[in-house]
Amino acid sequence: MLPSLGKQSTPAAAEEEQLHQRHLRLKSRFPEIKTAADSVKYFVSSYHCAWLTAAILLQIVTISFFLNRASIPSPVYTALPLAQARHDDDDVCEFGRVYVYHMPSLFNQDLLDNCHELAPWSSRCTALSNNGFGPPAAELSGVIPYNLTPAWYWTDLYAGEPIFHHRMMSYKCRTMYEEEATAFYIPFYVGLAVGKHLWSNYKSEDRDFHSSAMLNWIKNQSPWKKSNGSDHFIMMGRLTWDFRRLSDNDNEWGSRFLYMPLMKNVLHLTVERSPWDPLEISVPYPTPFHPRSEYDIDSWQNFIRARTRSTLFSFVGGTRKTFKKDFRGLLMSLCRNDSSSCKLVDCSITPCYDGALGMTEAFLDSVFCLQPKGDGYTRRSAFDCMLAGAIPVYFWRGSFENQYEWFLPVEAKTYSVFIDNNLVRNRSSIIKDVLEKYNTEDVERMREKIIEFMPRFLYSKSNANLGRFKDAFDITMDEVLATFKQQKDGVKV
Repeated sequence: MLPSLGKQSTPAAAEEEQLHQRHLRLKSRFPEIKTAADSVKYFVSSYHCAWLTAAILLQIVTISFFLNRASIPSPVYTALPLAQARHDDDDVCEFGRVYVYHMPSLFNQDLLDNCHELAPWSSRCTALSNNGFGPPAAELSGVIPYNLTPAWYWTDLYAGEPIFHHRMMSYKCRTMYEEEATAFYIPFYVGLAVGKHLWSNYKSEDRDFHSSAMLNWIKNQSPWKKSNGSDHFIMMGRLTWDFRRLSDNDNEWGSRFLYMPLMKNVLHLTVERSPWDPLEISVPYPTPFHPRSEYDIDSWQNFIRARTRSTLFSFVGGTRKTFKKDFRGLLMSLCRNDSSSCKLVDCSITPCYDGALGMTEAFLDSVFCLQPKGDGYTRRSAFDCMLAGAIPVYFWRGSFENQYEWFLPVEAKTYSVFIDNNLVRNRSSIIKDVLEKYNTEDVERMREKIIEFMPRFLYSKSNANLGRFKDAFDITMDEVLATFKQQKDGVKV
């Protein structure tokens, strides 16, 4: 048994004993103090725990929300109009609204992210920068008015798909609700997808890969199932002939996209249409000028109206040596032999792509510009020519007939000249003879017509306020929605 140690009789022990006895007396004298204190302690502890629990739960919910958001692929573009809830004001959208599919990035954004792989010979990244506009055309500052330079870019002729998509994402008549839509836009960059595979040793399945994958995806979407694609449309940035391969022969040009069965009801927009396809509409090639405002358009129109032009006509292009009886070569020879009347820009020597400096100067200095066939019947150069206030001279009716009917006057002779290519082959001097017959009043009238409809073939910036003008995108969407509205409910438009 352990011995008892007893209490220590030290001053410190005595003081501790006094404090203990005092505490006991207080407890016995005021029992309500403990009860009140315990109640307060319980209340505070419970209140604190409740708040602590709520705070932890709130953090868990917040973290889960953002983790879930992060797991959803974001759209290529996220800019939306402020009023994109249910719409009370439909005055500005008289023909209805358009729904934009949020597609897998394989069909659009991945193509932009891998822009260095889109062409077999060089990167396309610079050309597709700035939402498809390309790099700023600062080099033109000495040729065009200084205050308009920020509205000019080196825009690629086949960049229409990302340009159109970017505009669509902030379109005033876009809806986020499928049930509200009159039309459904498919943001598939089919021209960029096939571009890489048009040359070299690629097989037909390579050229069709993205197109087949896209159609396999969209056929499972509920709006498609309801209409079988009859209220859907797509912008295709290349000529129609790049999507009309007839067989699976690896040596045949292009993809079969437009001949795939699921495309039989889809409205398609191309920079050059087939005159035999009623579901195909031609839209203007993108030009270098992308106005930011109504003022930009007015300023440019005044500039080209007042421009002094020293040359009767110009030709911008290069020879096609692989072509038999190359017509471009004939025009180049004509210009070289008559430099007093014709200004030549030889694209084998001077860069001519994307509205380059030399071609812009040539068109600004010319009354007329010669426009033979391009890769198809049409050329981007014809729009560059009219943008500069020059009058296009066509040599094939397919260059203007059944093309751009939403944008250009039906009467082509009000703004252009036609000389049959066969007449020129027999006597090249006929070009000068015909053009010299147009007097000053004729020329001014034709140029004024071009100035009048010019805004209709421009692609403005997405946040531009064009005031009284509508650009190519606005007109395209008005016509597309009107077409589908008439089809859907029989309203005459």
